[in-house]
Amino acid sequence: MALVAVVTSSPPSVEGGHMVIARALVEAVKAAGHDAELVTTPSNPFGQQASEYLATWRTNVREIGGRPVDHVVSLRYPSYAVRHPSHVCWLNHTMREYYDLWDEFSGPLSPQGRLKEGVRRRLMHAADNWCFRHHLKAMYAQSTTVQARLKRWNAVASTVLYPPAPQRPYRCEGYGDFIFVVSRLAPLKRIDLILQALATPAAQGVRCVIAGEGEAEGALRAEATRLGLADRVTFAGRGSDAQLVDYLATCRAVCFVPKREDYGFVTVEAFSAGKAVVTVTDSGGPAELVVDGVNGRVTTPEPAALGQALADLYTDPLIAQRLGAQALITAGRFTWTGVVDTLVTQHLQP
Repeated sequence: MALVAVVTSSPPSVEGGHMVIARALVEAVKAAGHDAELVTTPSNPFGQQASEYLATWRTNVREIGGRPVDHVVSLRYPSYAVRHPSHVCWLNHTMREYYDLWDEFSGPLSPQGRLKEGVRRRLMHAADNWCFRHHLKAMYAQSTTVQARLKRWNAVASTVLYPPAPQRPYRCEGYGDFIFVVSRLAPLKRIDLILQALATPAAQGVRCVIAGEGEAEGALRAEATRLGLADRVTFAGRGSDAQLVDYLATCRAVCFVPKREDYGFVTVEAFSAGKAVVTVTDSGGPAELVVDGVNGRVTTPEPAALGQALADLYTDPLIAQRLGAQALITAGRFTWTGVVDTLVTQHLQP
């Protein structure tokens, strides 16, 4: 029985999607007959990345509790800085502010600030490139979007391996009278685009439940009020896993429109509940999985187009049911057994 360390970074007390996937992988490895432990490495604020990488590099993953570790799977930056002779990375993302979000991040900075962050950016690129080339047996990307970033910025080849939905009791209890949105409430998730879509003439009458919390919550509540949506949009807070599954089971469809998302397992969670997903062309990972008119809708990232797609599903539950049935079939393509076979089994020494 092998001992596998699943390594990811996380700020203190933050349970983001990367942690959900990490915990799901631990459970899947155990279900395959191995032992597995989750190792969390630091994720520091801006200006402290050097100490973050150094602390990760010095983290001992060769043994846990006095027992030798046979294999390591790392996920979020800079967890791939750990050292082990049998180490693969299943990357969800590097530090995006220093990669594909550089223009958005650096634009508001002063010339001096941009120069300083530019130096840090080059150092991080160098550190990542070193880790990718010297610490890993294999690189896997959690989406084609992540794969393309690795190729563009780091000249690193990778194999796409989509994460399945976390191990939850998904079910479909019909197609209720609300569109469900579940996301961290942050600018990159573009909940404001959904609110603007709901305010268009085509989407008048469409109800929406938004689950999640984050720094943009106050602004989004104010925007919903300003747009006259207070009687149609419910902010449900973060909620429990059981509440999430209940919402997925009873909603008409799920709307998920982030900007260049790494993967977004909301999509496969909705699919696993037999629900269609409405997304947009520049959403990244979600747009890789949603096929317009087959298992969901893919529109341009404009309020009018998105509002019309939501209205179509809302006014005709048979469309939602047809797309949802195909979504469930799509979800079946991704299994944790396949993930463990790829990330762990084939790399273990005989």
